[in-house]
Amino acid sequence: MKNKELATRIKALRRRKGFSQEELSEKSGLSLRTVQRIENGETEPLGDSLKKIADALNANPDELIDWTIKEDSSFLKVLNLSTLTFLFFPLLGILVPYMIWGSKGNKIKGIDEVGRDVINFQITWNLILFFGLIVTIVGFTSQNTTWRTLITSNLIFYALMYALNIFMILYNTLLIHNEKSVRYFPKVKFLR
Repeated sequence: MKNKELATRIKALRRRKGFSQEELSEKSGLSLRTVQRIENGETEPLGDSLKKIADALNANPDELIDWTIKEDSSFLKVLNLSTLTFLFFPLLGILVPYMIWGSKGNKIKGIDEVGRDVINFQITWNLILFFGLIVTIVGFTSQNTTWRTLITSNLIFYALMYALNIFMILYNTLLIHNEKSVRYFPKVKFLR
């Protein structure tokens, strides 16, 4: 790792946070001169100094060392398509994309938007699926309907819900491919 690369990253992150060198010095507990030398690439922060700077900038030391925001629409497509795991078990449509999203942090442009929207949609979809099942069971048992009618209506409900989920995933993958913002519906903003 070259001093200049890390220096540039620290300086850019400090500016993005709106801190002056003096404020970074105060928040990190390092001297102003040390902060200046680090940002000029004269010295590379190691160990404790790197941790203090990372804490002051509310970042992870690994983020400072590896910090680059890349454009990678193929990763965004993989993240989006990973929700198809709901076909095996509905909760996997939440867990798998969440783990993939967490693995990249903020290193890919647009990952937060896609990650939040995908997971919010999947949580909403799972809740609708669960409450829809309860409503159909309660509704039909209170009207003394046959089990055949109950099973048929549940199968139709599940088929429509699964078709909606698959359609939204494929539609949004196409949007990502065309470099447009994802549009999941319905979704409640559980993650902001």
